[in-house]
Amino acid sequence: MKKPLAIFWDMDGTLTDSEPLWEEATYFLSELLGKRLTPEQRQLTVGSTFENTLRICAEAAGVELTPEDYPKYQALTFNKTRELFAERLEIFPGIQNLLTQLKSDDMAMFVTTNTVRHVADSAIDTVGRHFFVDTICGDEVAEGKPAPDMYLEAARRAGVDPADALVFEDSTTGMRAALAAGCQVIGLPEYAQMEVPEGAVSIEKLSGNKHLDGATAADVYDWFARISG
Repeated sequence: MKKPLAIFWDMDGTLTDSEPLWEEATYFLSELLGKRLTPEQRQLTVGSTFENTLRICAEAAGVELTPEDYPKYQALTFNKTRELFAERLEIFPGIQNLLTQLKSDDMAMFVTTNTVRHVADSAIDTVGRHFFVDTICGDEVAEGKPAPDMYLEAARRAGVDPADALVFEDSTTGMRAALAAGCQVIGLPEYAQMEVPEGAVSIEKLSGNKHLDGATAADVYDWFARISG
């Protein structure tokens, strides 16, 4: 069976059930700026960089941002997020079992997250840093997702062609980034209405399930063989 040469994992919404916590933090940010986002506006921030999230919140509130606003609101939002992670961060069911199987098969795995290192490290430790060859965060590449930089860098560090790497992503933004890099992409959309861009394949189409609980390493290899042709 054709196997991937490396697997790149998004974190928020893929390994960890952290999107509800990011949602809280994003609403917190929007309220600091003076107007709570609508659910539809908040959806535009899923998987995005902080810069884009701040821009969406400011536009919704009619606030003109100054250069000094970015570090101020970033610190407030990230501190809030770290508090929420410390209180309530959960790993999706089945994830650690699947990672254990893949690690036992010497699969090279990376965390590839738009979350900045300051916030991401505690979540990576909760999942299990020992599972991964390396981790790449959003403040460690020139441009975060949906730019392909993060996945191109992961492929470079892994020493593989992006086409031989499998990516698991929950957001349209992340899926677009991985596709732009030339990776094989399995989408784990949190919401039924979330777009799975052309070129990515929804996990539900491959397994009939909405996430990875119960999945095995053999399942992952089978999915990769099916989507990579």
